[in-house]
Amino acid sequence: MAKYILALDQGTTSSRAIVFNDAGDLISKSQKEFEQIFPEPGLVEHNALTIWETQLEVARAAIAEAKLKGSDIAGIGITNQRETVVLWDRKTGEPVHNAIVWQDRRTADACVTLQEDGHAEQIQGITGLVIDPYFSGTKLRWLLDNVPGARARAERGELAFGTVDSWLVWKLTNGALHITDATNASRTMLCDIDAINWSGEMLELLDIPRSVLPEIRDSSEVYGSTVPELFDGEIPISGIAGDQHAALFGQACHQPGMAKNTYGTGCFLLLNTGSKRVKSYNKLLTTVAWRIGGVTEYALEGSIFTGGAVVQWLRDQLGIVESASEIEALARGVEDNGGVYFVPAFTGLGAPHWDPFARGIISGLTRGANKGHIARAALEAIVYQSFDVLEAMKSDSGIELSEMRVDGGASMNDLLMEMQADLLQVPIVRSQIAETTALGAAYLAGLAVGVWKNKEEIASQWTAAKRYEPNFKSSGLRERLPEWSKAVEQAKSS
Repeated sequence: MAKYILALDQGTTSSRAIVFNDAGDLISKSQKEFEQIFPEPGLVEHNALTIWETQLEVARAAIAEAKLKGSDIAGIGITNQRETVVLWDRKTGEPVHNAIVWQDRRTADACVTLQEDGHAEQIQGITGLVIDPYFSGTKLRWLLDNVPGARARAERGELAFGTVDSWLVWKLTNGALHITDATNASRTMLCDIDAINWSGEMLELLDIPRSVLPEIRDSSEVYGSTVPELFDGEIPISGIAGDQHAALFGQACHQPGMAKNTYGTGCFLLLNTGSKRVKSYNKLLTTVAWRIGGVTEYALEGSIFTGGAVVQWLRDQLGIVESASEIEALARGVEDNGGVYFVPAFTGLGAPHWDPFARGIISGLTRGANKGHIARAALEAIVYQSFDVLEAMKSDSGIELSEMRVDGGASMNDLLMEMQADLLQVPIVRSQIAETTALGAAYLAGLAVGVWKNKEEIASQWTAAKRYEPNFKSSGLRERLPEWSKAVEQAKSS
């Protein structure tokens, strides 16, 4: 039997494909960046056809680099940027508009209206989510209301909606499958996360015709196969999960009380709460961790919109570093932040504040402040935002972490991880496999086709690359928490 799994990792800025073997080892990898479209400030779009074309290109390249054929691949696992909305014509497969990306803020006013009309408790009760333009539901409604003829066509059954996973499966099967998995469905603001069904109440509230919606499936099952011409033969598609859920699975956080933080464009901290849905009283999200064999497991999530992207901003917009890797040395060149605080609310504030109108600020600047202080403040912003989320998680769940597993590009920054361990006062453990999101998708796909027997076998393959122990002597980070909180309040819209 084929022992290789192809993971398609469709992210916010690039499409990646990785081939893993049955030991969980990375065999080959291909990646391609694609254009970010900013029609106006606060608006973020992608060309959905470009997403598909780049994803197919890197999938073929990864198989070729591994010196394999399509018939050598036991299954395909898909993981994707979440909440991003694609709406397309069922007959032609052509999108009716650019994809609206999760970072997009165009529905902020519509969300304020929902809040003012008193729907917050109803929406949290059904979906586990807070009201925010981050989620797919209001984006889909915007497309139906603003693309000429879209609503009438949708009601006639001519259009299909999906998050990026649904779009990729549609293209891989040439329209034979219009599906999503429980994790992606749970991020739309349209799904009843107890029943794992589309909610009639939410569809009515947001004025979404049921006819556009995909079928909700488990995160690990054989859904169908790719059309033969794509990979010189059919390959089973057997795993789907949103990127953060896949990372939680790939980090082997399979037991309640285990947590991971992904330091990517944003930061996403997930705590496994098992079969128990935990309601948040601190503006966190209750989300589906995964659904396997008809059994749903849940997580608490804190979504931070700007994490590692703050370093890109310092590089691309301010030019204080030429490459992201220089930020650590620059930040180590000063003893502390020099009183400088950086709140990178470029696209509003996520958990636990949820202010879509907040904007980024750098405060505490004096004539003595230099680029080293700004660099350190940028890294501290990532650390402080994660601390705020974890404190909310502890309050909601009553769980004290024994460690936090980390992944994502910024987790390679030793200073950042040292500061995170010091502030949280728990060990930070970086996985041996940096590509844990893709690995999680591969594991989910491999479970369905028998490459791995169970979660225990998968957990036995997880190994740590590096462990950061907290410094119990004062690093000054905790003492500066009040100043950080003051800066966050200054960044808020009211």
